[in-house]
Amino acid sequence: MLPLFAWLSPAFPVGAYAYSHALEWAVEAGDVADEASLQAFLADLLLIGFARSDAILLAHAHRAAAARDGAALKEANALAVALAPSAELRLETCQQGRSFLDAVAASWPTPGLDELAAVLKGEEVAYPVAVGLAAGLHGVALPPTLEAFLLAAAQTLVSAAVRLAPIGQTAGTRVVARLAPRLAALAGAIPALTLDEVGGATFRADLGSMRHETQYTRLFRS
Repeated sequence: MLPLFAWLSPAFPVGAYAYSHALEWAVEAGDVADEASLQAFLADLLLIGFARSDAILLAHAHRAAAARDGAALKEANALAVALAPSAELRLETCQQGRSFLDAVAASWPTPGLDELAAVLKGEEVAYPVAVGLAAGLHGVALPPTLEAFLLAAAQTLVSAAVRLAPIGQTAGTRVVARLAPRLAALAGAIPALTLDEVGGATFRADLGSMRHETQYTRLFRS
């Protein structure tokens, strides 16, 4: 379990603080203005949006890594990159994915990592695939990896919301606490899902990420 605490910590050098996954646009547009609207927005993103799909992709990458199956890993990564709905969201997942993989290779080496990382050499690497690869090779069990990954996604977005100022730290903590049981339930359902079940229904956020590309003032890269 200890690697998860390190890898999903804000201190791990993946640059997560630079991205808001369209949340900055949602604040600008007035969709997110208080604690309740933030919770509703994040619930959609996490439970029927990108985080659900990312968790499925992570699970497949985890199994591929544990089996040393480079072809399956490559397939999951190609799908993850292709499904990014905008240029900014592709940058978000691929920049973090490559940074994560490089940081793990430099600081948490393990047998098989160089071999499987070579399968993705020269390619963009999606963040959930990189996390699944590292966890699978290090023998970190899939269920806690999924729970930790989803909770970290929620905390990252709440941190962005606090910096955007529609809520304070205490309100943000309440949002994470209320979402946590639903994220745990989602994590429990993920292992049974196939790659055919990757997909989401957060069209307004996806369009918002495109509009964010030309937003006049921006703190975040997505």
